[in-house]
Amino acid sequence: MSTTASSESSHATLSPGLVWLMAITCGATAANLYYNQPLLGDIGRELHASGGTLGLVPTLTQVGYAAGMLLIVPLGDSLERRRVIVTMSALVSLALVGAALAPSLPWLIVASFLVGATAVAPQLLIPFAAHLAPPAQRGRVVGTVMSGLLIGILLSRTAAGFIGTHLGWRSIFWIAAGVMLLFAVVLRFSLPSQPPVAAMPYSQLMRSLVHLARTEPALRVYAVLGALTFGAFSVFWSTLALYLQSLPEHYGPQTAGLFGIVGVVGALIAPLVGRYTDSHGGKRINVFSIGVLLLSFLLMWPLGQWLWGIGLGVVLLDLGSQGNHISNQTRVYAMRPEARSRLNTIYMVTYFAGGAAGSWLGTTAWTRWGWTGVCLAGAALCVVGLGVLALDRKPQASPEQAPSEA
Repeated sequence: MSTTASSESSHATLSPGLVWLMAITCGATAANLYYNQPLLGDIGRELHASGGTLGLVPTLTQVGYAAGMLLIVPLGDSLERRRVIVTMSALVSLALVGAALAPSLPWLIVASFLVGATAVAPQLLIPFAAHLAPPAQRGRVVGTVMSGLLIGILLSRTAAGFIGTHLGWRSIFWIAAGVMLLFAVVLRFSLPSQPPVAAMPYSQLMRSLVHLARTEPALRVYAVLGALTFGAFSVFWSTLALYLQSLPEHYGPQTAGLFGIVGVVGALIAPLVGRYTDSHGGKRINVFSIGVLLLSFLLMWPLGQWLWGIGLGVVLLDLGSQGNHISNQTRVYAMRPEARSRLNTIYMVTYFAGGAAGSWLGTTAWTRWGWTGVCLAGAALCVVGLGVLALDRKPQASPEQAPSEA
């Protein structure tokens, strides 16, 4: 009952300005996970690495993020959220300094893991926004915050490609470290203080993850769908820079990064997806989104030799993957308000484990079968996702129909 009262009384504190601050913070923080992708060629030349060894940089970044979500994000339910968010923003700044100073590939791999492990503020901010939002507006608020996160992810490649080309690959990590330190200060004085919603010892908190995963079958479905679609997303983005360099024109990291701007078109639909999910539920969005994602790979297979063909594929790729993701998250946050951070942990750990597997699958497919292998690997993950939806016959309620508070 106290949780309900707290949540209801907190809705008034969620101003439009605070929503957009959360969105921008999510974008700036999540961008840290992807700066290395368009710079792999430059990093490899300076640190004398190539192929699968170089692929450990983006892969270990994703693995670190999954570890941070598993071990740190659940604390959002048992500790004061603002304190955890500010602390992690400061720590990711330190990890980025470590990446900027890397004298060797092993150092950079370790620093990349730490960047991933500490860049978890978005996964605390998004359930925080869902907690503060009125139930009827939750999908819209989550969609708005997620749009900031997604645009940050996409523009990260553009920024990294441009800055890496003109200032060197280390510069982007120095700049990002300063940005994250600035956000740590701003968030300390802007976020509302909220009491813990489920105060419990850390060991009990971690055990409750197993209980939630076992007792929430819908959560398992959403998590698997998220892992498959983000895996397909990562198959493409982990290999794009390598593919562009292999073309006769030998396109560099700046060209690879420019495709992030193209992908923003898909990310802008996030608030619309959230509004639709608020009132209609999300399974139709899942089917449509994964179908669009599949279409992107089928088109890029023959059209990938032209930049416009890749650009078309990127728009569809981001539209499909983000539509599925927003729909999943909106429904996950409607399940158990007192456990939103832990529900988000289960969903997002699975999601990013899929991303790490997709990065590995993409680089492996590229090494063995080239562009055809990349497109077929991404398409195969989409087909499996559609199969999961076909087997899931249980009706899914919209967030408005789900219990809004515990």
